[in-house]
Amino acid sequence: MNKIILASQSPRRKQLLEWAEVPFDVVVKETDEHFPPGLSPEDVAVYIARNKALAVQEGRTGDEIILAADTIVVLGDNIIGKPVHREDAISMLLALSGDKHRVVTGVVIRKGDQEVAFADTTEVEFHDLTVKDLEFYVDKYKPYDKAGAYAIQEWIGVVGIKSVRGDFYNVMGLPVSRVLKALKTMI
Repeated sequence: MNKIILASQSPRRKQLLEWAEVPFDVVVKETDEHFPPGLSPEDVAVYIARNKALAVQEGRTGDEIILAADTIVVLGDNIIGKPVHREDAISMLLALSGDKHRVVTGVVIRKGDQEVAFADTTEVEFHDLTVKDLEFYVDKYKPYDKAGAYAIQEWIGVVGIKSVRGDFYNVMGLPVSRVLKALKTMI
């Protein structure tokens, strides 16, 4: 497989591509993660991922393959972003405790004017968690860079998740098998 450009600084996305033995370089440009009102959660995730891909693609030759992704957490009709402080993280996790939510990752792969874009959704259900559990998790793991204030591969995923329906790796930030299939169409 040709080397790709990963337009993400997420350590989890890097790790997943390494596990899949995909050669890549990381190039990140700061992008606005705001989105227009009225978009579905799937469209929001793809919209933000596309902005990341286009920012990295700007000024390049066009024959490079650029992979960008954005992961959001959706509880009911509400998109839950990244927490800004400890209390925000605990509040988010309290809302998720004992309930089901969706994790949506938007993926955009670009090569010149060619584009493959999709969203992958995984349903996650948490056990009822105590405030003490959540405080322990937030204080130890500091999940401030994570949508929904958690990472499934950390302590809270091991002890707090009741069920996962869909791609586990999507919850980590990249539906790898689907990405690999899409990358093959771009080569």
